[in-house]
Amino acid sequence: MSLIPDIISWFCLVTGGMFVVIGAIGLLRFPDFFTRLHAASVIETMGSILIVVGLVFQAGLTLVSVKLVLLVIFIMFTSPTAAHALAKSALHGKLEPITVEDNES
Repeated sequence: MSLIPDIISWFCLVTGGMFVVIGAIGLLRFPDFFTRLHAASVIETMGSILIVVGLVFQAGLTLVSVKLVLLVIFIMFTSPTAAHALAKSALHGKLEPITVEDNES
């Protein structure tokens, strides 16, 4: 393999892995549902897309890379939609986000 695709691939894989780790820490540390939902959507969207793009560069121009590109397109459409639906249903179910006034008392 060439050096440039390997460098791009590993950059995307490492960056995506860092997004996943940072998002997982956010899932553990954030106080309420809405902030945890934001952390989870960052994991799902940026982390997984960068990891899959890194895998596309590893696969080269094959049928596998076409399937991975289709997977990225699917993730880009479904992940933000699912996060929005979860937040909307939580608000509809009368779940209130934690505000600054709640933390002061």
